[in-house]
Amino acid sequence: MQSGMVECHVCHSKLLSPTSKTVSRAYDRHRIDVSSKSRVLNILLVVGDCILVGMQPILVFISKVDGKFMFSPISVNFLTEAAKVVFAISMLLIQGRHQKVGEKPLLSVSTFVQAARNNVLLAVPALLYAINNYLKFIMQLYFNPATVKMLSNSKVLVIAILLKIVMRRRFSIIQWEALALLLIGISVNQLKSLPEGSTALGLPVATGAYIYTLIFVTVPSLASVFNEYAMKSQFETSIYLQNLFLYGYGAIFNFLAIIGIAIFKGPSSLDILQGHSKATMLLIFNNAAQGILSSFFFKYADTILKKYSSTVATIFTGIASAALFGHTLTINFILGISIVFISMHQFFSPLSKIKDEPQKDHLEMMDNEKNQRTKDTSVINMAAGANEDANHRVGHDEKAPLLPL
Repeated sequence: MQSGMVECHVCHSKLLSPTSKTVSRAYDRHRIDVSSKSRVLNILLVVGDCILVGMQPILVFISKVDGKFMFSPISVNFLTEAAKVVFAISMLLIQGRHQKVGEKPLLSVSTFVQAARNNVLLAVPALLYAINNYLKFIMQLYFNPATVKMLSNSKVLVIAILLKIVMRRRFSIIQWEALALLLIGISVNQLKSLPEGSTALGLPVATGAYIYTLIFVTVPSLASVFNEYAMKSQFETSIYLQNLFLYGYGAIFNFLAIIGIAIFKGPSSLDILQGHSKATMLLIFNNAAQGILSSFFFKYADTILKKYSSTVATIFTGIASAALFGHTLTINFILGISIVFISMHQFFSPLSKIKDEPQKDHLEMMDNEKNQRTKDTSVINMAAGANEDANHRVGHDEKAPLLPL
């Protein structure tokens, strides 16, 4: 196998490997071809994501009894992944029945095995998500729901840096400024009146809180970027088939964690339904729906849009926390949300891409013109050579017979 080449497992032909640059350009081409119906679908996905993400920390909060979880958080994660696996299988069966004549069978063994080999990279984000889902519960022991949501939104800057490194995504100066403005809005939101025993950012005086915060920001950022790269690098694979692999890996990792806990705490911890209530069942359904929506963001949109969508959910979380738990909505919260909306408008505004997109299009146009000139030169040279052969004049010496008389 040569550098930058991969071998097809079916026909054994040499193909170019999907580099980060080609993955990014494939996304750009898809984004240009998005229809009006797809835009409406994206809006619905954003609205649904805002509701689900906003409800998640609230459901976790009401699942606590006397400030503690009566169930194993890993069991919730395992049941969530199992629910998503069932959904993916159901959608694959529906999609397979509606295939057109002549299309490659979606449910065949060869298609499944080939897709599993091509999408093995999905195991990386699955492992990172398994770690992050456990951290979500740990963070609830340190912060209230609104603060957890705001800390989660700070991942967007880390994600942007990873997208630039891993997928060679390009951001204009205005877009970088918009991301910085987003962090300012998050910070303004956290500068509020705090109860005694808290620090300036609302963090309890405990080293573990800072450690969990650092991991809570970096791990899901890596998971999101690797998930988007894995999804887009195999763009022709059905999203439900990719989801089946992703959720299957996630269920395996969480099940291994349950086995590990059972070894240390005893067989009684194998009861994954122990301590669950109606609130936890709603939490499992919410997490499963949220994960399914996220896969559509990574496949057909991008991680930045997903994070901005989650940021908007902060409004819903803050208002719901105030209504249900009596948390105060300060002027800082309102100012912070206002700055976040300005950041969103600035990042997605067409003006932010004026200095970036034309330059890329100009470079691609120059490359195309250069390739065209090369082809034209080759054609001219070939035509000139053919013309020279056709108009070749026979000299005096060449009229002489080749054999002696």
